[in-house]
Parts: sequence; structure tokens; C-alpha cells
Amino acid sequence: MIFYWVIFLLPAFFILIDRKVGRKGGGVFWVFIGAFFVLAVGLRHQVGGDWPHYLEHFERAKYLNFLDVLGGGDPGYYLVNFVSAKIGASIHLVNLVCAFILVVGVCRFCRAQPEPWLALLVAVPYLIIVVAMGYTRQSAALGFVFLGLVSLQFKQVRHFAFWVILGATFHKSAVLLLPVAALAASRKRIWNMVWIAVTTLMAFYLFLLESASHLWQNYVVADYDSQGGVVRVFMNAVPAFIFLCLRSYLHVPEEEKRLWTWMCIFAIACVPLVFLSSTATDRVALYLIPVQMYVFSRLHLVTADRYLRACIVVAIILYYALVQLVWLLFATHAHLWLPYQMYPFAS
Repeated sequence: MIFYWVIFLLPAFFILIDRKVGRKGGGVFWVFIGAFFVLAVGLRHQVGGDWPHYLEHFERAKYLNFLDVLGGGDPGYYLVNFVSAKIGASIHLVNLVCAFILVVGVCRFCRAQPEPWLALLVAVPYLIIVVAMGYTRQSAALGFVFLGLVSLQFKQVRHFAFWVILGATFHKSAVLLLPVAALAASRKRIWNMVWIAVTTLMAFYLFLLESASHLWQNYVVADYDSQGGVVRVFMNAVPAFIFLCLRSYLHVPEEEKRLWTWMCIFAIACVPLVFLSSTATDRVALYLIPVQMYVFSRLHLVTADRYLRACIVVAIILYYALVQLVWLLFATHAHLWLPYQMYPFAS
């Protein structure tokens, strides 16, 4: 358990010692922290609820040929498994690649925020520890989504579509974010809506069509209960509500406001949906975790008072420390993360 607190305290340390070591400077610190996170996530051993399932994927990849990999579901993820198996590596190389994708995306996104280290701290308890160490494929897809969101903030709609589709090769559910580009567009909206609609339909056909009935049966009809899904959806919904109420005071650039307004609307819309299908909504809500990082990294901007700003930052740190503590102590599946073991030192 101590190791997880080390992961949490690293960004907290940089927040407290120098809040300016973020976007403008401190690149070496970001490289150091990023590398540490990649190794912590990628070299975990027998950590995470789906560890046995990913081992099965890796063993299966040994017997596939290249065409099987490209023609199957989640070809990007299986390609990494395929190459790793062929060169005689282990599942840890697969995890390292996926961890690298996620961490690069997260760090790029955080450094585009007014309080980069705070944005990173917000990501630690759930995104880094639970998702990255538990849902390897979807965490890699999220890494590409983060890169896409940064592109969209700079009005690079085509880049956003590219990153999201690349993410869909690791987890097909990423294609659900493609319509966000059309909704967030502030220029050439009709043209953007048309080509995004076409792209979405093509991506749906390539990634989701064959498995749509299977996904519907497993996630909706079977009504599996995702432990903690309601809590995680509300963790997105609360900052989303704050943003919609206070967006005029958060110094959000106009070109970003439309994007994050829609992201927040989707986060709030997940609240009633999670009671209808907790697992499906919980998995979709993973792509809305950036809402937490975006809003809480700029919440202190609601006031010009330096003391109040510091209080808000400290309150956010304490809130996420509590989130991590509660999860480690009381989450149903937390024991699958404990104790943390790292390859090649695991017993």
C-alpha cells in the first residue's frame, strides 16, 4: 500500500514546493515522473483484477499470424502482444507499451492546464492506479484520447479524430468519443459534422459492428453490476456540475468552452444511465475522467485571493487522498492490487 502513496505524493510534492514547475519549466521533472509512472504501471506483476485475462490474451497471441491480428478485435493491442510474443518478451513489455501511451497522453494533457501537477494528482487514485493497472487496453485507448483532447483544444479536429481512431485499435469503445469533435467545433460546423459523421459510421463499422450484439448482451441485457460504478460516475458528475455553474469564472478560453461544456453534459448524463446499466456506463465514463482533471486544475481561478486559492488546492489534494484511502481500504477488489509487486523483483 505504501507504494501507491508514493505515486500519489510525487505530484503533491511538486504542487507544494513550486507550483510554477509545470508548463513553463521543469521539463526534466515531467520526464522523471512520467518515466516513474510508466515503470510503476508497466512492470507491475500479478496486480489488477484482469491480470489472468490479459495473460490469456498474451498466450493466445503466440499462435496468431499477422493477418489474424489485423483482422481481429482491438488490433492495436493484439499487435503489441503479437510482436512481444514473437521476440520472446513477456506480458510486461505489453504493459510497458500501454503504460507509455497512457502516461504520454496524460502528461501532455496535464501540461496544457493552468495547474499541471494538480491535474496529474487528480489522475492518480483512479486513472493511474485503478484503470492503468486494471484495464490495460482501455488505458492505452485513453492515452490516445488525451492526446486527441489536447488537439481539439487547439481546434485540430482532424488530429482529434486520428488519435481517437488510433485509440479504438486498442479498445473499440473509444469510437464513442468521435461525435464530440462535431459538437465542439466552432468553425465550419456543418462541414465538420458531415465528415465526423461519416468517420464515426466507418469507425463503428470497422470496430463495433461485429461485436455490437455481444456487447449489448453482456453489458446491458445481462445487467452485470460494476462494483463502485455509481461512485465513479458521480466523481465525474460533480466537477462537471461545478464547471457548468462556474465556467464564466474559470477563465476558460472560448475555443475550449464548447468542448468542455459538452464533455460535462455527457458526464452528468451518465448519472441516470448508470442505474440502468452500471457496467456499460462505467466503462464509457472512463473516457470522461479528463473532466475531473480539467475542472479541478482550474477551480482555484474562481477567486483572485491567493489564500483562498491555496485553500482550494489543498482541499482538492485532501479530497483525492481520501478517495485513494477509501478505495485501498474498502473497495471490493482492492486486494487484487495488494501488495504491489514489480517485475523482476516479484517473488
